[in-house]
Order: sequence, then structure tokens, then C-alpha cells
Amino acid sequence: MRYVEVGGARVSAIGLGTWQFGSREWGYGEDYAGTTAVDITRRALDLGINLIDTAEIYAFGRSERIVGRGIEGRRDEAFVATKVFPVLPLSSIVQQRALASADRLGVKAIDLYQVHWPNPVVPVVTTMRGMARLQRTNVVRHVGVSNFGLHRWQQADDALEAPVLSNQVSYSLAVRKPEEELLPFAQDEDRLIIAYSPLAQGFLSARYDGQSRPGGVRASNALFLPENIERGRELLTALREVATAHGATPAQVALAWVIHHPNVVAIPGASSVPQLEANAAAADLELTADELERLTQASDAFEPTTGIAAARRLIGARLRR
Repeated sequence: MRYVEVGGARVSAIGLGTWQFGSREWGYGEDYAGTTAVDITRRALDLGINLIDTAEIYAFGRSERIVGRGIEGRRDEAFVATKVFPVLPLSSIVQQRALASADRLGVKAIDLYQVHWPNPVVPVVTTMRGMARLQRTNVVRHVGVSNFGLHRWQQADDALEAPVLSNQVSYSLAVRKPEEELLPFAQDEDRLIIAYSPLAQGFLSARYDGQSRPGGVRASNALFLPENIERGRELLTALREVATAHGATPAQVALAWVIHHPNVVAIPGASSVPQLEANAAAADLELTADELERLTQASDAFEPTTGIAAARRLIGARLRR
């Protein structure tokens, strides 16, 4: 496993995202939540994956409890990250909810505590007062944000009066917006970009042909519309061909592309232990400069249908079922 060291933290280039743990919207069932998810977490630690990312909103705390079971007895091997859901994120409330998350996780200190989304009404300085207090009392080691633009990230920095270590954002070959401002800032300021949905919820696995669609939460993802599968043909073909050259999978190639960027780590989810093991192997996959350029150019050319047009097509597809 390869590691990234920034701001005094050392995290695995491939982490484990746990939105699926206990969450009904993924449709994985109780056996997954009660047994498989714990096995996945423990196997992640075996493989050297130390970044385990969860949130209080995932299954309303259940994901945190599952993660807590998975790291029990192995706390020192894990870099535990969770998030506060920013409904009225006042200083005192942020502190209370951090303590509740730590209790569910079974830890004395949270390695990375993140603001899940910016709140358009509550000033970030109010939230960061709570974060600063949590750091002073050793409940939280590092502070992060999620889904913040650069300006808001810098505002959080100023309000905390200390570095806000990380920003967790959607980043993949299908979503490149973080490259405009966030990646350069992270690289210049010794910060971390945590890429969620690094496989675009499975679109970049190149397993879907437009005729079959994934279920659960991914059913509403416009990337899986037949026209977007067609528009992504060049990108998906590039992923398949590069994967074949390395004896790898398209998903592994897509992950390797994300984490080749400095100061970037990825947190794919996993539906099984074998999928987790495949994700972990992507950390050791070295793509050539030509392969990286081919994938980047194919991504540049990918222009999926989004917004209102995509929503209408999704509604039409559901009505036809």
C-alpha cells in the first residue's frame, strides 16, 4: 500500500468509503450490514488501508457503529474520518455531535472530523469555533471539510486559525472540476484532497452497456443513461484497453489515475471483501505517462447529459419500466 503524508497525517492512497454500511438505499441487506461490512473493514486494515471514512448521516449513525466494530482492538492501525452533518452547525452543537460520533465509533479521538457540506446560513466561523475547541480538548486530531469550494475552504482556514487539512469532494475521470482550483491549492499548501465516488458510482468500472442499469441509489445517476454510456464510449474503451495491458480491471485503472495526482487519495466503497482487495491493489498499479495522457484526453472529450435534460430522461426511463 502507498501512503500520502500531508500536514502531519499519514493516510493510505486508497481508503475505504462506508456510505453503504447499514444504509438501506444501497440495497445490500442486513447480512452485509451485520457481517460483510465488518469483514471488509478488518480486511482493509490487513491490507494496510488505514483511511476509513464514515459520517454520522450514513444510516443515521449505524455506519459509524459498524466501523467501530471493525476497528475494535486495532485502533492504532486506523485513521478514522467522520463527518458532522451541518444542520445548525453552531459551536456547541458541533462539539456535542463529535462526542456522539466518537462514542459510536468506540474511539477516544477522531483522527479527521469533517464538515459534510457548507451551510449557507450559519457562518463557517461559528462551526470552526467548535472544531477548534475539539482540537484543544483532543477529541479531534485534524479538521477537514467536504464539498467546499476554494473560497469557503480558505474561509474555514482563517476561522480555525490553523490548517484545515482536507477537502472531500467528488473527483474521478468523469468529474474533473476539483482540478481547477482545489488540487493546486492542496498541492501548494500541504493539504489533502479526498476523492469520493472515484469510480463515479461504478460508471468507470465499464461494466454497464446502457441496456442494464444498477439499482439502489445509483439508479438515479444520469451517467448510466444509454446516451451517456454512448458518449463515454471513448473513455470506457480506453479504460478497458489500459486495463488489459496491465492485467487489471477498468476500475483499478480509474482509481490509479485518480491517486497518481499529488496530495490526492481515494475512498471507494466495497460490496465485498474481493472488491475491497481489488481496490487496494490499484494503489500499486503504475500507469505510463502515455496511458495517463490517453485517459485524460478521453475524459476531456466526455460530455455527459446532465441537469434538467438528464432528469427528464431518468423520469422517462422509470415510467417505461
